[in-house]
Amino acid sequence: MELGLTTFAETHPVGGDGPVPTAGERLRQVVEEAVATEQAGLDVYGVGEHHRKDFAASSPAVVLAAIASRTERIQLTSAVTVLSSADPVRAFQDFSTLDGISNGRAELMAGRGSFIESFPLFGYDLSDYDELFEEKLALLLKIREEEPVTWSGRFRAPLTDAIVYPRTENRPLPVWIAVGGSPESVVRAGLLGLPLAIAIIGGQPARFKPLVDLYHRALEEGGHEPQPVAVHAHGYVADTDKEAVEDFYAPYARAMSGIGRERGWGPMTRQQFDALRSQSGSLFVGTPDHVAEKIADVRDTLGLDRFMLHASVGTLPHQKVLHAIELLGGKVAPQLG
Repeated sequence: MELGLTTFAETHPVGGDGPVPTAGERLRQVVEEAVATEQAGLDVYGVGEHHRKDFAASSPAVVLAAIASRTERIQLTSAVTVLSSADPVRAFQDFSTLDGISNGRAELMAGRGSFIESFPLFGYDLSDYDELFEEKLALLLKIREEEPVTWSGRFRAPLTDAIVYPRTENRPLPVWIAVGGSPESVVRAGLLGLPLAIAIIGGQPARFKPLVDLYHRALEEGGHEPQPVAVHAHGYVADTDKEAVEDFYAPYARAMSGIGRERGWGPMTRQQFDALRSQSGSLFVGTPDHVAEKIADVRDTLGLDRFMLHASVGTLPHQKVLHAIELLGGKVAPQLG
């Protein structure tokens, strides 16, 4: 199983109550953290797209290109690209360019977007939420697979015998579908024969087993070979459980409570945090042994090919993240085989 990390380049108060880093500071730290991820022997690093003050990575392909210039082996993926509000032509160009810079290490994870700030920013109506994603995904896959492309739809100008450059070398651009738990999205990924990435940020990961089973049935119905399944989850590794909780809880609770206020959730409590950190919960926080055991359980339950840990949900001190990456590569990964 592949193991790696993801980030949104969060710009919350460091440690929950410290100074707020600038966007530039966080982006430079993200590049260093990705370099450390490769040095730790891990497999993949992902950067997610957002368009708001508390997340600095509005252009994952640009950040990943900076990482590509400092690394040689690690896979570089968006986590995710909000395809619903993007231009599929430009998205393909950005990631095929990244693929060339990185010598064939680029991936694009396409999602509908759990945050909605990009829709008004780029002039789209939220009432078209589903239709935007379906149409743009279809065009992205057509661009990836065909040259020239003739196409027309509702949300962008038509294309007539268009060839979108640059093309990737030696392989089609890998495109994943990233979902938060929608059965319709899971079925879409399966019928299209695309790899599936599931964001598990609450509840119990075992409850996602029916969705993975549904995905495999959709793959078969679509006549496709088995495809990779990945999980993205929140977590953090430290030398002791006490240190892991002390480092992670305050910034995590602050960040999640802030998002909760926007979405009508209650504030994150210590009781909720402890429940999520339990063996059956969705939060992977603790010693290397504890985190490895939890990842192994989810891997075996869901049949995973990749697990991606998201450490700076609330912004953690940079050196703490670097140490967590060392532990993930040096002590967690060897236990996962």
